[in-house]
Amino acid sequence: MAECGGEGEIAGDPAHAHAVLTVTEMAKADAAAMAAGVPGEKLMENAGRAVADAVRVGYRRRPVLVLCGPGNNGGDGFVAARLLHKSGWPVRLALLGPRGALKGDAAAHAVLWGEDVTTLTSDNAAALVAGASVVIDALFGAGLSRPLAGAARAAVEAVAATGRPVVAVDVPSGVAGDDGTVLGDVAMGAHMTVTFFRKKPAHLLLPGRALCGEVVVADIGIPDAVLGSIGSTVVENHPAQWAAQLPRRRLDSHKYDFGHAVIVGGEAMTGAARLAARAALRVGAGLVSLVCTPGTFAVYAQASPSVITVPLDGIDAFRDWLADPRKNVVLIGPGAGLSESTRQHVAAALAAGKAVVLDADALTCFADRPSDLFRAIAGRCVLTPHEGEFARLFPDLAGDKLSRARAAAKLSGAVVLLKGADTVIAAPDGRAAINGNAPPHLATAGSGDVLAGLIAGLLAQGLDSFPAACAGAWLHGAAGTVAGRGLISEDLPAALPRVFRQLSGI
Repeated sequence: MAECGGEGEIAGDPAHAHAVLTVTEMAKADAAAMAAGVPGEKLMENAGRAVADAVRVGYRRRPVLVLCGPGNNGGDGFVAARLLHKSGWPVRLALLGPRGALKGDAAAHAVLWGEDVTTLTSDNAAALVAGASVVIDALFGAGLSRPLAGAARAAVEAVAATGRPVVAVDVPSGVAGDDGTVLGDVAMGAHMTVTFFRKKPAHLLLPGRALCGEVVVADIGIPDAVLGSIGSTVVENHPAQWAAQLPRRRLDSHKYDFGHAVIVGGEAMTGAARLAARAALRVGAGLVSLVCTPGTFAVYAQASPSVITVPLDGIDAFRDWLADPRKNVVLIGPGAGLSESTRQHVAAALAAGKAVVLDADALTCFADRPSDLFRAIAGRCVLTPHEGEFARLFPDLAGDKLSRARAAAKLSGAVVLLKGADTVIAAPDGRAAINGNAPPHLATAGSGDVLAGLIAGLLAQGLDSFPAACAGAWLHGAAGTVAGRGLISEDLPAALPRVFRQLSGI
């Protein structure tokens, strides 16, 4: 595996290249850039130019309506309007509020516009939208903290009614920048969103991710070096952060150099553990053993000729068999069943000092006493709940997905991978990654079992919990993209060799 880097990396730190900034952190980046000598008017000029360029590239020359708000987002809109008008595009600009109320850089660029400005009202919003072919949404940026109302709401509803294509500035109006939620019950739906310097959580977390459309991150002149003083701990999951940690096989490598993953199989839903075992093998674990009861041995023995099937009768036999130090990771949960036996296997694996992945039933069986599980976690451990399992295990945690995942990681002492189209991976030390490459085709039975197996296989090869979970989530999404529409979960491990070939070129 070739080492991977990312464009724009700072001082060799791949986290900087894919940092995700909160609204406050982005304001700090703007302030730091201006303190370093980049004028605010220049930053706004560059931002508006990026929006205008996106419209020129994405659409034929046709009437454009620029909806400008009363703040800096509106200032970006004035710049985009001026540059498009200068290029010969028919442009109409509508401003929310009086022109005289604009301040600072936005006021300066409003003067440079020099053309007519229509005041946006609830009464004229529909007619303005109807007369345009493309709408630039420069009403409100990521810092909005209240629901849309009045003329702004009327404009958003008019756009939705006509289906006009929208290019949003920073984030679509009505979307909270820090968590991607809709403020109230109305938000702009954009075909494209142009943001600046780095993405914000709203570009990756649902429903914001869906409302943003294609996200373009524009360089507006903020020096990358300012990130060093901001201290962001959230990244968009990317191979640049973990690909160099994937072990390489040498000519003299031995299978035990790449770990021995143990998958505990249940008695009824046997397909889940078999999927996980296949995934652990494909991702590179040197050996994979599938532990089962003697009564299910015949079923599990058909999992794959490459998987070792081990019939064990009772928890004591499992503890004794697990004592071999070469068995370095245990996955429990897929198809395990909600039973005391599952709880006992979890406790035994954690007590043995192995790296542990807990999924599905291995989480839900602790729903009545989650503190028992949290007290037992002492080493490398990854929890992989979906939203239902998360709510059962962490019933007192509320808020947005990113905040809940980070709080759960701190509370449990484990890396928490909260699944979904916008999977969040959080570590107990506060680091977090948002995964953005999952295609909708992954919404199929067994997909989560494959993900758990990928993480187990990566842990077996020596990755720490956080990079293993991040790598597993990204590889899972990439395999889903390779397999495409019509995939079933068995296709995901089979797609990994192609994903690894592509990964070497990133």
